[in-house]
Amino acid sequence: MIDKLEKLQEIIRRYRDDENIAITNDMVFITDLELNSYELTEMVCEVEEAFGLEIPDRAIGGFKTVQDLIDFISAHE
Repeated sequence: MIDKLEKLQEIIRRYRDDENIAITNDMVFITDLELNSYELTEMVCEVEEAFGLEIPDRAIGGFKTVQDLIDFISAHE
């Protein structure tokens, strides 16, 4: 079974247009992955669909790192 990080890596890579980028838990969405706020919001919509959960808009601002998003998913599955 694909774990959360692997599934998120797959989604994030589509926004980076780079299938080879190494994505780790401690990477920051804005600086390390160079996602703007619009891309982050769009990515979160994909995450909602992929994991079958709803992420409130107000929660998105709290996702600084990949691990922040993994923690949210784990807490709300």
